[in-house]
Amino acid sequence: MLHSHLTTLNAVSLVLQAFQGQGPGDEALLAGSGISPADLGRADSRITTRQELLVCANAVARRREVGLELGRRMHVSCYGMLGYALLSSATLGDALRLAMQYPALLGTLFQLRLIDDGERVWFSASDYREEPQLAAFNAEFCLTSLKVICDDLLGQPLPLLAARFAHPTPDYHALYGDSFACPLRFDAADNAFAFARTWLDQPLPLADLITHRAMSERCRRLNLEFTGRQAWLGRIRQLLLDQLDAAPGLEGLARQMNCSSRTLRRHLQELGSSYQQLLDELRFERAKQLLAEDQLPIYRIAELLGFSETASFRHAFMRWSGVAPSHFRA
Repeated sequence: MLHSHLTTLNAVSLVLQAFQGQGPGDEALLAGSGISPADLGRADSRITTRQELLVCANAVARRREVGLELGRRMHVSCYGMLGYALLSSATLGDALRLAMQYPALLGTLFQLRLIDDGERVWFSASDYREEPQLAAFNAEFCLTSLKVICDDLLGQPLPLLAARFAHPTPDYHALYGDSFACPLRFDAADNAFAFARTWLDQPLPLADLITHRAMSERCRRLNLEFTGRQAWLGRIRQLLLDQLDAAPGLEGLARQMNCSSRTLRRHLQELGSSYQQLLDELRFERAKQLLAEDQLPIYRIAELLGFSETASFRHAFMRWSGVAPSHFRA
């Protein structure tokens, strides 16, 4: 699966904080993501969701329940201008509906909905389509952080009536009680928590009409810029994906994007990436697909990915995955 969406470094920073003084250093947690510790100090840095998920996968490999802890650390202040817009909203319902307008700024991998069943409201996160092995982690991270946002907005804990998760019951399910003090259900159709519908009309203690209007307008402008950059990155990835057997090079790709190579390089650097990194990422994803299908010999896969020699492909695949292509296929 190709991850062309952009996101902030907030989740990555939280991962590093969660493991501080607990064994693996920052380099181990950032391994394979293309993110350096220096990147974390850059204002308004953007990374791809693939980079974020690689860091999260490194974290989950060390502590499977870490999504719950990260979610509890994801306060409304982590969302920048969107956080200010939410805090200054008139009611909890206004704030949640505003958040759902800007999933790119919220950084969610799910479709968020408010589902009113007549007696209570479910805040639902569904349609997850990223790495399957991280589905439980992302559901825990998402729902816990949404609960924290509600608590922050209200200035008090939001009483929950029930919560449900799409994944099977984990062996650490007792830890869910720290965030979800309510009946729990697993193997559900979506991930959601329920609360009394009257809470949607609850006035927020930090509501301010003037601030809210100003912050909402800034969110609208930022979202336009943000989604534009997502579309730009998506176009680059698609161009490279269509030419894996004969990659155009930085100069050739720049011509296809109707910009100079210097401009293309600068934009990619701003996203914490490079031409070679994107090309390797796409080659790796396609290689895994072709190896899993078990129909083409390895030398043919090497050709389709633009390698002039099978040995070069083997070396590259071992650098990407840590194992040889034949081992991965087996």
